[in-house]
Amino acid sequence: MRLLVVGKLNGQLSVAVKMAMSAGAKVSHVETTEQATNALRAGQGADLLMVDYALDIAGLIAANEAERMRVPVVACGVDADPMRAANAIKAGAKEFIPLPPDAELIAAVLAAVTDDEKPMVVRDPAMEQVIKLADQVAPSEASILITGESGSGKEVMARYVHGKSRRAKAPFISVNCAAIPENLLESELFGHEKGAFTGAMARRIGKFEEADGGTLLLDEISEMDVRLQAKLLRAIQEREIDRVGGSKPVKVNIRILATSNRDLSQAVKDGTFREDLLYRLNVVNLRLPPLRERPADVISLCEFFVKKYSAANGIEEKPISAEAKRRLIAHRWPGNVRELENAMHRAVLLSAGPEIEEFAIRLPDGQPMAPAPDVAVARGAQMAADAASRAFVGSTVAEVEQQLIIDTLEHCLGNRTHAANILGISIRTLRNKLKEYSDAGVPVPPPQGGVGAAA
Repeated sequence: MRLLVVGKLNGQLSVAVKMAMSAGAKVSHVETTEQATNALRAGQGADLLMVDYALDIAGLIAANEAERMRVPVVACGVDADPMRAANAIKAGAKEFIPLPPDAELIAAVLAAVTDDEKPMVVRDPAMEQVIKLADQVAPSEASILITGESGSGKEVMARYVHGKSRRAKAPFISVNCAAIPENLLESELFGHEKGAFTGAMARRIGKFEEADGGTLLLDEISEMDVRLQAKLLRAIQEREIDRVGGSKPVKVNIRILATSNRDLSQAVKDGTFREDLLYRLNVVNLRLPPLRERPADVISLCEFFVKKYSAANGIEEKPISAEAKRRLIAHRWPGNVRELENAMHRAVLLSAGPEIEEFAIRLPDGQPMAPAPDVAVARGAQMAADAASRAFVGSTVAEVEQQLIIDTLEHCLGNRTHAANILGISIRTLRNKLKEYSDAGVPVPPPQGGVGAAA
């Protein structure tokens, strides 16, 4: 983590800096808020600013944000004057660290504010194969395209690749191409010269130069405008960039990683993504399977998040109950690891007993997860469906579908949710089919009661 300390380095602040370095931070220092903004503008990247609360924190944050340099701030000060500490928080500081410093407090604040702790938690064979490939290609200089559904951990994988590369001690810079307006992304990536456009009050170093010697992650690359893709392609090919308004190219030494949750081959066909750029980025493809395809990872991730958020909230860590584990594995997690993390954070806060019970694990709409299907019922229904399918030769597709749905429902004792899971369709689709059959006079097994059985 890169820490920029702002203020006069004497006494207790100097001790705090040494503690931060002991916690693994790479520390640089300036004395004034103006120098801090100039350092960021000049490409001296920082993940966190530690600022003396005697300085103008609000002015520093405003000056940085005026140039879209959003770096979190923690305030620090001697004697911990409550009013000045409160004013620093009101001005935009994320936390306050009293001086003289406490080593554990500094380490905790650095971790909490920057959220650097994003390890790869892997148990499932599907993900182990991806990790094996990542380990094989990480030491190379090849560009890597990381693909997968939203929330599946693409940025975590990018950080993992950087950490295993020969550039691990150099900067890792991430740019979210979907979060920056199209008219600003070019300046964000390549920088600009003073006067290049309205509001360009001074030279600004872009992310390419900030990542020099290290790794640049282009997150959600599919959202980049086609015009800018041409300039990006040249930068990757020539390893040099042109600042907006610049008169000469600037050499850069970086390794490019990119992520996308869209099918870029289809985007090429649609004319929204350059084919030559795809070839340059996709030297190696790391496809992250969605969480529903890696069930062995679910409980390991849950236990990691329980430990993380119990510590963050000062709550005693609890085990996850057996029924909660069954429901966690059975759920499809459309939001993938991101949804799972949020669910376990809520569970840590909502759990009232000695274990994290199933009813504490809430979905985004506040509802608890549905019970896991009964294994014996599901297996019996699956066997019945398999046997029935062998007798369908000579029938129409509609007849086969109807018989399969009715037979599966019968062996699920009328439970609509279990039948839909076995058939691989949504409960809504199943109910629409059953209504169609009922309207046509076909007998439909009635629900037998219980969760998920209602028609």
